[in-house]
Amino acid sequence: QLQLVESGGGLVQAGGSLRLSCAASGLIFSINSMGWYRQAPGKQRELVAAITNSGHTTYADSVKGRFTISRDNPKSTVYLQMNSLKPEDTAVYYCKPTNIAYRSYWGQGTQVTVSS
Repeated sequence: QLQLVESGGGLVQAGGSLRLSCAASGLIFSINSMGWYRQAPGKQRELVAAITNSGHTTYADSVKGRFTISRDNPKSTVYLQMNSLKPEDTAVYYCKPTNIAYRSYWGQGTQVTVSS
């Protein structure tokens, strides 16, 4: 059974930084592409960043140049370094494999709140 535990969220002022972590279990982590998603109040969940098993990364235009996704395969953990945060980055952040086979799996998420 896939389990995803996100952490590292919090309250930060605009321009600040946070580093999110996501520990995954119940899958062969090293072969799976992983993504960070977010859902703001009243908005649909969106993919923010993704990283393939070989380390290739992609980002939503809204976070490009500010966020960096990385992974540590021995620790089965994926990270999201968020710099130059903006109030519009406020959301609950989730991680999960990007493989459609895991589309129903979501962790509890971690709240990020950016004050202006």
